[in-house]
Amino acid sequence: MPQAPTLDLLLLPTWLVPVEPAGVVFKDYALGIRDGVIEFIGPRADGLARSALEVRELPDCLLAPGMVNTHGHAAMSLFRGLADDLPLMSWLQDHIWPAEGRWVDEAFIRDGLDLAIAEQIKGGITCFADMYFFPKVAADRVHEAGVRAQIAIPVLDFPVPGARDSDEALREGVALFDELREHPRISLAFGPHAPYTVGDENLEKVRVLANQLDAPVHMHVHETAHEVQEAVEKTGERPLARLARLGLLGPRFQAVHMTQIDESDLALLVENNCSVVHCPESNLKLASGFCPVERLWQAGVNVAMGTDGAASNNDLDLLSETRTAALLAKAVSGSATAVDAHRALRMATLNGARALGLDACIGSLEVGKAADVVAFDFSGLALQPVYHPVSQLIYAASRECVKHVWVAGKPLLENGQLTGFDEAALIARARAWGERIGAADAR
Repeated sequence: MPQAPTLDLLLLPTWLVPVEPAGVVFKDYALGIRDGVIEFIGPRADGLARSALEVRELPDCLLAPGMVNTHGHAAMSLFRGLADDLPLMSWLQDHIWPAEGRWVDEAFIRDGLDLAIAEQIKGGITCFADMYFFPKVAADRVHEAGVRAQIAIPVLDFPVPGARDSDEALREGVALFDELREHPRISLAFGPHAPYTVGDENLEKVRVLANQLDAPVHMHVHETAHEVQEAVEKTGERPLARLARLGLLGPRFQAVHMTQIDESDLALLVENNCSVVHCPESNLKLASGFCPVERLWQAGVNVAMGTDGAASNNDLDLLSETRTAALLAKAVSGSATAVDAHRALRMATLNGARALGLDACIGSLEVGKAADVVAFDFSGLALQPVYHPVSQLIYAASRECVKHVWVAGKPLLENGQLTGFDEAALIARARAWGERIGAADAR
């Protein structure tokens, strides 16, 4: 019998949660990685029988797929805490848009991306969706950091940092699609901001380009009751229905927030097989509303998790976000069985990968998929005793439990320490931005 190829790395955790198949927890299993791909999952003894260049014991650790943060504005980490305790439109129009106009340039995006990527890696996020400005700079930072990302091309009806108008943004976006077509870790999407900031003409352009390039469309939709009410008063049409009329809905459409859903909206989401990206903590903080996650789940809609940006959250902690989502779903639906721990973890992993069109590659621990893996340390006092590891992860653990992170088999976090970033330098740069922005804001 021919000998199995030598593994690059053999991981030996106490628990392994593959996410697919659903609801399964393996104890004393091993996971083997070769050439950045999961090559082996099986009992510990079978794993130890394989030849491996490195064997890593992970006692008291739970091994899970890397988490997928399906919506955020990464560089806005440099605006963290700038305009708190405000409703959405006041937050946007009176504070955030003016600050962006003054401060957002390529240097801001570079430093903000590095800060956000590092925070996400330390929290067990291996893939994220970014919707912000200067997408080429964002792609460069993702490439250097070794993480995985979907980067959206920003489209609005007015000038934005990095683009004098939507035509320039789309032109540069198409060029970036060509440049990154074969990149193993970066995918692109079109990111029309919201129905109230993008008119039919630009949405038509997005639809045509997205169809030509087979690209996703990532968009804030039905974020508040005011958004929907205003649209109905002006046009007699709900925003989601307008997007359907314009031909934008489909399996690659990522509807972010969706706190306002009536029967007609639900029917459109189901009929078009759209994904909904749930950002509960941002929705709560801005008093935007409650996404009916359990209702969507029962109807067969793919619901994924997002943190939103740190300017409205105020962190990029997807594990905390997922706990909030599970708890909120129970209160909103009136059922304690809504969004159980396994389903919550699925929303933060495989559902997110599916929303981004990456579920054949990431989102679960399966042989043949990329080795995007997180080890959570369950040895701490506050996590004892462990009856049900996934419940413990969702309801008791925190991102401080993240011990190791691998993307495509490459270690990005070792024993809680970033391998590709100088954390002290990141903090210093963020503080320098804070001093400049804060001093100007105080005047």
